[in-house]
Amino acid sequence: MTLERQRVPFLDVDATPVTVSELTALLTAYVAEGRTRTVVGHNLHSVTLLHSDPGFRSFYDHSDVVLIDGAPVLWLWAKTGEEDDGRGPVMDYRLGSTDWIPALGNVVGLQRIAVIGAGAVANAGAVAKLREIVPGARVDGMPGEDWNHDVEDAAVQWLAGLRPQLVLLGLGMPLQEQVLARRLPMLPPAVYCAVGGAIEQIAGVQKLAPRWIGRLGLEWAWRLMLHPQRVAYRVFGEPWVLLGLLLRRRLGRPAQGQ
Repeated sequence: MTLERQRVPFLDVDATPVTVSELTALLTAYVAEGRTRTVVGHNLHSVTLLHSDPGFRSFYDHSDVVLIDGAPVLWLWAKTGEEDDGRGPVMDYRLGSTDWIPALGNVVGLQRIAVIGAGAVANAGAVAKLREIVPGARVDGMPGEDWNHDVEDAAVQWLAGLRPQLVLLGLGMPLQEQVLARRLPMLPPAVYCAVGGAIEQIAGVQKLAPRWIGRLGLEWAWRLMLHPQRVAYRVFGEPWVLLGLLLRRRLGRPAQGQ
């Protein structure tokens, strides 16, 4: 299966538009080949980090799949007209982690899964749920709270012993991407997926927005209502930071730190 990155206008980033079924077919191919692969996603937070952090940009540039996660990214991608090729509705190409993780049972040959991240209760809940989603697969979990150098070393050794085919890493952005960037060469071959808060959501610890809200692109309002302190800056502050970064880029001025 050939994947092509497509440019998202105004945001100056590239993404890999795929549907859930296309992604599971791709994961099937990745599992069969047994090589190291990375799957990440783009929302406004990742776009801001990409334009402000050269290391983050490099990691995304070298990732195998960059899903379209956030609704604004999807809408701007749709402006290109490149989706008008008979493939289906635009919303089918918005893939947050909780959109495709429930479809992992369709990944042929998937027998070993590792889940890293969240607290012990949420991690155990996600492991139990994944055992239902992928019957017969071995699913192991390691909590990610209080992450530090020692925990990271332990995770590397744990993965080396397990040798999973698929790893769901949910440490929050950008920590999960930073961990993969510095540790990937020493990790066993697998498909490594940065999934943010999806571990808590799959476990049912964090309540998901109703899907109709998601399809309207209003999940930010749902999260703001449930977790105002956690997401207020992302909703009200970060878009202005991103706008400033994009204007600097258009004017040919390097962002701070570049």
